[in-house]
Amino acid sequence: MSHPSVSRIGRTLAGLTAVAACSAGLISATAPASARAPGPQRDGQYPNLAPTPPMGWNNWSYYMCNVNEQVVLDNARALVRSGLAHNGYRTVTVDDCWMAKQRGPKGELVPDKAKFPHGMAYLGQQLHKLGLKFGIYEDVGTLTCGKYPGSLGHFPQDAKLFASWGVDYLKADGCNVPVAKGQSKEQVYHDLYRQQSRALRATGRPITFSISAPAYFQYNGDKVWHQVIGWSAQLGNLWRGGADIAVQQSTPAKKWASIAFNFRYNANLAELQRPGRWNDPDFLLVGDVGLSRAEMQSQMSLWAIMAAPLISSTDLGRLSPQARAILGNRGIIAVDQDPLGIQGHIVQQDGDGVVLSKPLKNGDQAVALFNSGKTARTLSIAAGATGLPEAGAYRVRDLVTGRTTLTRRDLIARNVPPHGTVLYRVTPH
Repeated sequence: MSHPSVSRIGRTLAGLTAVAACSAGLISATAPASARAPGPQRDGQYPNLAPTPPMGWNNWSYYMCNVNEQVVLDNARALVRSGLAHNGYRTVTVDDCWMAKQRGPKGELVPDKAKFPHGMAYLGQQLHKLGLKFGIYEDVGTLTCGKYPGSLGHFPQDAKLFASWGVDYLKADGCNVPVAKGQSKEQVYHDLYRQQSRALRATGRPITFSISAPAYFQYNGDKVWHQVIGWSAQLGNLWRGGADIAVQQSTPAKKWASIAFNFRYNANLAELQRPGRWNDPDFLLVGDVGLSRAEMQSQMSLWAIMAAPLISSTDLGRLSPQARAILGNRGIIAVDQDPLGIQGHIVQQDGDGVVLSKPLKNGDQAVALFNSGKTARTLSIAAGATGLPEAGAYRVRDLVTGRTTLTRRDLIARNVPPHGTVLYRVTPH
């Protein structure tokens, strides 16, 4: 989801308040077995168009509605020039506010001519020439969050238009969805996203489908929330689960609180994800003003161990070498993109300290030590508790420093700075 309606702003603030209230423990969101995402793909499910978590760039958190053709293409070229596209960041998505306030004479969506003078098909062509994919934003309601035309009543028409423009990725928000008296909110959302899913499939073009429905149910009770995630996994490839990540104008404290909150709810949803169907805790703020190096590194490392989509939302043309190195860290990207597609699980938590573990395809284990507190502390865990063999030697590689050590100690330990995360790749030796 790119941005909240008025009612969602209140929910988001309530969620961030909850971070402070529950700093000694994670928000509980363990799903009942009956509500977990369905198993192997069945006939009628959306095609698996994202075998690994999507990677790319979206304008929203940094530019919001100040988006135009030049902004998008400048950032796309920066992806290529910086080497980030080569590292996997290939989908460039235009978020809300790209269109005119009214549909055209045939009911079609019309790009804002001042912002996109050459049109959206041209934009898609330019992105494809750069070797990138073209993503676009819409809403399943009557209006987008920014009050532009939504797709309700126009799903087949809009899907065909997107396909004709060469769109490869659709982010479908859920603002301004009318729920009539006697209707269930969940049933209405389910029906609208199902219509959108069918319309995309009917175009014959492979369009990765990002669903925002779960983010509109998080605070309505776990059972409904998990049900919505369940059918989102049938209808699309990834789904937004909770609060929007902070925007560029937010204070540094709010940006960090936003990252910490989105990690804490998403970390508890590991059982609802499966390979090709991804929990999405929203954009990477790496490179944004006000975040420390430790905080930027934490978000990148935590998103990677959670197998989350890695979608940057900043001005890529002004990335510092430090931020570029964090985003382009191949060892960390490899953890995120591991073919097993398993979301890292919390294996230990103690106050501000959290340890997560993620099995990797070659038998290695990724282990993250996260200190969300304001002072440095030593975090440690027995190797056996992470899923590694309980005895033997281990090759432990710090994926930030690149330093590798060989140890026979059945303990992984490190002094972790405030707001810091240490991410290891551990190989039984």
